[in-house]
Amino acid sequence: MAKSRRRLWRKILIAIFVVLAIVAVVGAAWITHLDRVVTQQFQGRHWSVPAHVYAAPIELYAGAPISADDLEEELRRVHYRRGDPAGGPGVYRRVGNAFDIQARRVRFIDEQRDAQRVSIHADASSITSMREVNGADLPVFRLDPPVIGSVFPIHGEDRLVVSPEEVPALLRKGIKLIEDRRFDEHHGVDTLGVLRAIWVNLRAGRVVQGGSTLTQQLVKNYFLTDAQTFDRKATEAIMALRLEAHYSKDEILVAYLNEVFLGQDGERAIHGFGLGSEFYFAKPLGELDAGELALLIGLVKGPSYYDPRKHPDRALARRNLVLKEFADAHLVEAGAAQRAAAAPLGLRPGGGSYVPAYIDLVRRHLKRDYAEADLAAAGLSVYTSLDPRAQASAERALTRDLQRLDAKAAARGGHLQGAVIVAEPNSGDVVAVVGGRETDTAGTFNRALDARRPIGSLVKPAVYLTALESGRYTAASLIDDAPIEMKLPDGSIWAPQNFEHNVNGSVTLAKALAESLNLATVKLGMDLGLSKVADTLQSLGLESGVTLNPSMLLGTVEMTPLEVVQVYTSLANGGFRARLRAVRAVLDEQGRPLRQFKVQVEPAAPPAAVYQLVRMLMLVPTHGTAREAAARLPKGLVIAGKTGTSSDTRDSWFAGFTGRYLSVVWVGYDDNRVTGLTGAAGALPVWADTMAALKPVSFEPVAPDSAEDRWIGFDDGLETTPACSPGAVIIAVPKNTVLPGNPRCNPSQPASVGDKIKSWFDRIVH
Repeated sequence: MAKSRRRLWRKILIAIFVVLAIVAVVGAAWITHLDRVVTQQFQGRHWSVPAHVYAAPIELYAGAPISADDLEEELRRVHYRRGDPAGGPGVYRRVGNAFDIQARRVRFIDEQRDAQRVSIHADASSITSMREVNGADLPVFRLDPPVIGSVFPIHGEDRLVVSPEEVPALLRKGIKLIEDRRFDEHHGVDTLGVLRAIWVNLRAGRVVQGGSTLTQQLVKNYFLTDAQTFDRKATEAIMALRLEAHYSKDEILVAYLNEVFLGQDGERAIHGFGLGSEFYFAKPLGELDAGELALLIGLVKGPSYYDPRKHPDRALARRNLVLKEFADAHLVEAGAAQRAAAAPLGLRPGGGSYVPAYIDLVRRHLKRDYAEADLAAAGLSVYTSLDPRAQASAERALTRDLQRLDAKAAARGGHLQGAVIVAEPNSGDVVAVVGGRETDTAGTFNRALDARRPIGSLVKPAVYLTALESGRYTAASLIDDAPIEMKLPDGSIWAPQNFEHNVNGSVTLAKALAESLNLATVKLGMDLGLSKVADTLQSLGLESGVTLNPSMLLGTVEMTPLEVVQVYTSLANGGFRARLRAVRAVLDEQGRPLRQFKVQVEPAAPPAAVYQLVRMLMLVPTHGTAREAAARLPKGLVIAGKTGTSSDTRDSWFAGFTGRYLSVVWVGYDDNRVTGLTGAAGALPVWADTMAALKPVSFEPVAPDSAEDRWIGFDDGLETTPACSPGAVIIAVPKNTVLPGNPRCNPSQPASVGDKIKSWFDRIVH
């Protein structure tokens, strides 16, 4: 009997030993696996860091057309604040029109600028002088390029990684004080902290305190899920121990500060104190004061519950509690903590800094050269052509004018939509993109890039350019604006009409284009041949094919606003096509240039023919369909452009250019309903309001040697003089062209500068 018991106990002990051995082996294997995961994933690159996208910096120099008020607005746009510049970067003092600025350390495409103190004087119209702190003249000074977005991955995490040197001392001490007081003593898991949390929770009858260390929180955020299970907590503890076995306390602390979740901005998750500082206060982490750091540290406990924009009272109470802890621990003087607690939260306004529609264009341009994974994870810096002033002007104009147009069209129901693109035709730089009314919402339909709609009369310049290139026509040539009927291949009869259902008889090409006469244009286009007009469109920059039917001459061609910009760039640029450019350069994580995108220009059309055409387009705002633009633009401004209205007034367009900018505007309904708006009534006001805010200069085309300016009668095409014919207009023709003269007048000579000035004055007056 005794032997049987001993044998039984021996078997039990052996079984227990085997089980323990198996558990030990499995446990060791599991720990080894977790150790490998920790070292492989944490070593080297710790995060997927999205590419951050920057607008073009504003360049200041003596004579730059930026007033003192403009300069202050631009300083605020890049989040400089009034104060004592001696106190640190990101601060300016204004006394009258004089500015004392402590500039931040900033990375540009071509250089890293250290913190710099400068003095700038301006008046009501321009910069008058700039000096360094030592009194030396400063030829050029660039404001900080503002961040306009991030190319973050599908899971939406965004962060700005800060280095150990960039972490303020108060943040290092404060986060340990509030979240893990024994951080410097424990080895990843704080047994005393766990026991203390259990005791506090038992006494309270609910969970009021956690026992996780900063290391455990980092492990959970970086490697694991939020699942509240024993397996997950055990795995977290083991990985925390292994992490501390391999890495220093400072490495772990800085990693935690870069990983911790601090809030949500739509689809974008705000991770890390670097991005949290920019998101909540629009300042680099090193510029935060004690109250601002206390708010960010307080958010760690519950970013949603303490969201300072949604729950300011909770956030304020939490911030002040953290400040009290700072004072009690002598991290901050008691008086300073009390003053900080009495201050408002000091948040920057929500939204407004990101430009999703423009980022969409940047993403598409970058995809030609970079994999999506690199854009979302490699920490690239992308420098773009975006001009924040142009972007803000376009957004304001579209929003305001659509609201006005909605009020007039209330009976139709729904809300009009629109799109605006502004570019600099000489370089092809796209400086603003507005994809709809929802200007700061990512993921919405980008009408500027993707709304393919009939362009209406915007196609007509291609018809008239084809005529001028043929050598058979000039702007003074006469063409019959009369009823026309055409039998189509399907047997139906196509009978186009002018917009006002009238006929004008014999008219000049200049008048036919300026007044957008459909019948004359169809007559001209059919004489030239549809294929030649299509070839002209594609030479100007249209990459998609064109269906050859007579209605294409009146704009049944469907294009996006971006495609229209590319075509009209060739006209504004004197016959040279500049490839549109949103990205200027890409730098790697260390600030080294990876690629620069140079200006690309190539011939698109004969300069002499284009010069003749743009002279005709300059008549559209003075004698044609865009006359209403003058009331919204600076007096005396010379522009060129074309209105466009698609069939049944479903789409309203305007494309036009000044001396520096080309802009295209579309207005319509997403469901393609009738708007009742012509190009002049819908898109033109948006265009004019956008341009008026940009301090535009007049468009002054340069005549090639083979063309010259002449005066003709707008209606009859007879050569004349302004003195003889009050309605005379300037056109351009090939040099030495013989024009029939007005028998009542002496033939004109090529228009002098004085004649041109008189003509512009007459246009303004009349």
